[in-house]
Amino acid sequence: MEFSTCDLCDAHKSDASGALRVMPGGLYRSYGGVAKFAGTISTVRCLDDNTAVKAAVESPGQGRVLVVDGGASMQRALLGGQLARAAAANGWAGLLIHGCVRDLAELRAAPLGILALAHVPMPTDRKGQGITDVALQLHGLPIRPGEWLYADDDGVLISATAQHSG
Repeated sequence: MEFSTCDLCDAHKSDASGALRVMPGGLYRSYGGVAKFAGTISTVRCLDDNTAVKAAVESPGQGRVLVVDGGASMQRALLGGQLARAAAANGWAGLLIHGCVRDLAELRAAPLGILALAHVPMPTDRKGQGITDVALQLHGLPIRPGEWLYADDDGVLISATAQHSG
């Protein structure tokens, strides 16, 4: 899929409808082997427990992007090398994690996009918690399952519908 977040923003700069939303810059770092990715959104909300993340990435991704609201916790990693490999093998385009990741060398080797706030070596504490396919609010922006996420070196966009840039 060819796109540029800058071109998409140029095309929608006068649109005040909120159909295209720009994530604040500089918050997410790229950890995966793919810097540019896009797809329809699936969501997980969890805190220091990646049970729902594991279940999601072990299911067919079908080119989707998993957006994980980890409450911006810096205590435990919600994604590591094993789950990144599972996500890539199952056809996920990428993940955006509002929290931490670990196993940086393994994440860089994974053929998928991975954005996260930070990294920490502490693994998750699996207690079977977390909810999936719910509306999230990150940085004041609504993010709903079925919407689209576009990410490249210039930024991250959330769109109500599929977008094309020239």
